[in-house]
Amino acid sequence: MSKEPESPDIVGKGSQDTTSVDDRGLQFYKTHLAQLSDAQEQVPLKDHVRLILSEPKNEVIVNFPVRMDNGSYELFTGYRIQHNNILGPYKGGMRYHHDVTLDEVKALAALMTYKCALLEVPFGGAKGGIRINGRKYTPGEQEAITRRFTHDLGNNIGPDYDIPGPDMGTNSQTMVWMMDTYMNMQGAVDKNAKRRIVTGKSITSGGSRGREKATGQGVIYCIQEWANERGVRLDGAEFIVQGYGNVGSNAAQILNRLGAVLTAVQDHTGSIYNADGLYPRKLAQWVEENGGVAGYPGSEAIDDSAFWGVSCDICIPAALELQIDAEVAQSLDCKVVAEGANGPTTVEGAEVMRERGIDVIPDIMANAGGVVVSYFEWIQNKRSETWQLQEVDSRLHMKMKRAYYEMRAFAREHDIDNRSAALAVALRRINEVYVERGVFP
Repeated sequence: MSKEPESPDIVGKGSQDTTSVDDRGLQFYKTHLAQLSDAQEQVPLKDHVRLILSEPKNEVIVNFPVRMDNGSYELFTGYRIQHNNILGPYKGGMRYHHDVTLDEVKALAALMTYKCALLEVPFGGAKGGIRINGRKYTPGEQEAITRRFTHDLGNNIGPDYDIPGPDMGTNSQTMVWMMDTYMNMQGAVDKNAKRRIVTGKSITSGGSRGREKATGQGVIYCIQEWANERGVRLDGAEFIVQGYGNVGSNAAQILNRLGAVLTAVQDHTGSIYNADGLYPRKLAQWVEENGGVAGYPGSEAIDDSAFWGVSCDICIPAALELQIDAEVAQSLDCKVVAEGANGPTTVEGAEVMRERGIDVIPDIMANAGGVVVSYFEWIQNKRSETWQLQEVDSRLHMKMKRAYYEMRAFAREHDIDNRSAALAVALRRINEVYVERGVFP
């Protein structure tokens, strides 16, 4: 989160038009349900399994006060949605963003369930967050908000029950604050055994090597498999990225090292373009220092609508959900869309891309690297081990490659798109477990 101080007259809750935000969250949730319905048609799903998966198991909402640096108090609303845990403990990120809504978090939690099932990670799906603009709060206020949120969640999270991780607006420091708060809520004897309460921590506080770049790395592993399948040469290929946070910037840097050329980037500050190529690492440094891509030296500003029409081989949406609607999909000039973000494509947008022959690597496949390496971190903490980066990357590559080809095999066999295939593979796995275990009592 940014280190900008908060203006004293701005209140954390209700400082923006919530109606449009809530509508967008509901639209995202309905989009997920529509995509899920398409996939369910491909799997002989038991009626009781379909019923169970239709709603999250638990919806936790906490309203908590926090004392600001100026002595005033603000009331914040935090969410933790636990969708399903038939395959293992709940797992999912904590999002700090001014557009966070209950419906958005419900959709994201469900996606985590299917993402873990697809990748054969023994976790269930969860998601959480706070509706907050982190840039308006000082580091001390950010820490206080995080610690109070963690405290109020209490036993709704736990190292073998529900394991949070970083998401949009949070980072390794946020996770360390959460970990330390939770550890200090435990008895002295068990305290150090609770480091795995969160993943995405800093290396010094028990994190895993490769975790920071894991989601972006997973996106590139998928793009490499797509390129091998399609006979596309990545050396010299051109790509564009929407969103230049953790996922977008790491994906851009890794893809650039394979010889691909980054020509355009868009984020909340605007869109930039350079036909000869942008330097991903230097751009990441610029964003860190200036808060966005706007004004990056050696680039020209372009309209946000023009960004989507930039001719390229690969498009990586790595920002918010519902970005690629029918209009945007019609203007795309690329061969493949690799969804680094969760839910970046609307139902109408997906249909247009199918009609135009644009390949899509869906979110639950493309951005699953984060939860895979989070699982690796959890295992390392549980075993008191430390893995080297090469081992982490090798294990990640193996899991991503297996899941990618399982998705593609299902898609070819049933003549369906990749998103429906990925969800169907996940649903089939969950259905098998429910059939074997039954429903208690």
